[in-house]
Amino acid sequence: MRRVTSAVVVVLVVPVVLATAGCSGLQGTGDKGYIAGNGQIAVIEPADRGEPVELTGESLEGDPVDLADSRGEVTVVNTWWSGCAPCRTEMPMLAQAAKETADRATFVGINIRDNSQAQGLAFQREAGVDYPSIYAPDGRALLAFTGRINLASVPSTVVLDDEGRVAAVISGPVPGRTTLVDVIDEVVDSDDGTSDSGSGGGSAGG
Repeated sequence: MRRVTSAVVVVLVVPVVLATAGCSGLQGTGDKGYIAGNGQIAVIEPADRGEPVELTGESLEGDPVDLADSRGEVTVVNTWWSGCAPCRTEMPMLAQAAKETADRATFVGINIRDNSQAQGLAFQREAGVDYPSIYAPDGRALLAFTGRINLASVPSTVVLDDEGRVAAVISGPVPGRTTLVDVIDEVVDSDDGTSDSGSGGGSAGG
């Protein structure tokens, strides 16, 4: 099983709460409009992952998005908006990681604040992102994670296993592309080891 070596991994039992001290939402953030997390990583044991996350919405392009469509493979969900400085730094790296892991993971963004879909799309093009992002400036998309994790910090990244369950959380900017790829492969490996579809886990990662 591949281990995440480029960042500290904390193994927790759900629900996982990863909010910065004294912060419970986007209020009180001054003119930054976001709460900065510290990049802490939590990996959740398969037996403790709870129920699948159910989330549907409309993409920045106006197309329907349903997380259930990516069941059967790992899904990476990232919260962002174009005015968030850490998001602007992180997004090109996420685009690279999405391409690198395209054979074993699906990426979906959640745009939580941009004033228009066009604004979010312009930023995605600039960052080289070609995966969809749910447009949810009212923040309601985050309610799908209620009771599992607290996505108060922006950006935050959630890795869902092949059943759609929360398997890992990065609170704040992803420490690096290699770290994210390692977390994805850790979850892929755990899916191979616990899947009811049989052994012979194949070649995830590499």
